[in-house]
Order: sequence, then structure tokens, then C-alpha cells
Amino acid sequence: MVHPALKDIIGKMAKAARIADRKPSDIALIAVSKTRSGDEIRPLLAAGHRVFGENRVQEAADKWPALKADHPDLELHMIGQLQSNKAGEAVALFDYIHSLDRPSLIKALAKEMDRQDRHIPCFVQVNIGEESQKGGCDIAATPALLAQAREAGINVAGLMAVPPDSANPVPYFALLAKLARDQDLAGLSMGMSGDYESAIKLGATHVRVGTALFGPRDTPAG
Repeated sequence: MVHPALKDIIGKMAKAARIADRKPSDIALIAVSKTRSGDEIRPLLAAGHRVFGENRVQEAADKWPALKADHPDLELHMIGQLQSNKAGEAVALFDYIHSLDRPSLIKALAKEMDRQDRHIPCFVQVNIGEESQKGGCDIAATPALLAQAREAGINVAGLMAVPPDSANPVPYFALLAKLARDQDLAGLSMGMSGDYESAIKLGATHVRVGTALFGPRDTPAG
């Protein structure tokens, strides 16, 4: 089954990768399915897409077990802020976590990964725009947090960030890429519906696309 929006985005991703002399296959498209129903998700599954992202543990727990039963090759990414008391559920449900941003969460996740014998890769989220209302560790604190995560036995896949809404994202993507290089990290989770092509040109390995795939939401996200 052909999914026009998916086909269009994959084509644009491939073009951006070629411009940057990169392989399109090295970049993962995370379909951000937060607030989307199973009926909205199934056309993407029918088209062969298997990588999805959710913001909230409870919503994912309500929605994805049934979908995973039909598609065991699904890959589910936690891309929203994660409370430490939800670490156990997150480790059980998700295949990647993109929002590791503080020592207490390192401790909670490491404990649960050991308990469940499920060591899933994590991205350290950086507050790249130094915005008080956003999650993520301070830029200056990133090396120390990475060291703590590694010491705790967590598989650090890379860095994640969300640039300020009203700003040109390119300098923020470039800064995150430099931070990753400085820490010898290959993974970069950056870029969303409006800027994923720029993110790919600057090294993104995972882009998080929702609206461009699913269309605008009928109601605001709660």
C-alpha cells in the first residue's frame, strides 16, 4: 500500500542525505504518533513503516501493545519527557529513549534495565536553546551527564535536542552535532516536520516527524 505523505518525506530525506554525501539508509524516520489513534497509524503500518515515537508512557501503553501484537517488528521510541517513576514502564515498552536528561533518571533507568534485563539505547537530551520551559540538560553539563550514564551501564546512542520554536534551527543543529563529535557519539536525534531536511544535512541520524506525515490534528494535543 502506498502512503503519499510517507513516500514524499522519504524522497525528501534521501535528497537531503545525497546533498550531504550521506547514505539515506543511515537516517531513521520516527513517525511521531502522539495523540494519533490506531486508525490513523494503521495506514503507515500497511505501507511498511515500522518506527514510531510517543511522548507519554501511559498513552503508548494504552495504544501500542495491540499494534505490536500484529507487527512484532515495530520499533517504538520515547521522545517526550520521562518521569523517573515511569522508568519501569518505559523500559518494558520502548526500544529507544530520547529524553535522558538528569542524574535521577539515569539511576532509575539503569536500575530498571538491570531488573528487566533489557538494556535499551538512550539519547541524552540537551537543552540546546537554554530555554527554562524545556527539558534537557544544560549544554555545559552534558559531558558529565554522559559520563554518569556510561558509568551506570546505559548504552548512550547519541544526543537529542529541540531548537527554540521561533529561531532558525540550523545553528542549533550544528551545535548539537559538534557536541556529539566532541563526545565521540554517532547518534543525533534532531529535526521535525518543518526542518528535518536541514537536520539531515547537518548529520541527523533520527528525525521526528508527525504533522507532515499525519496531517494537522483535529484537536490540540492535551
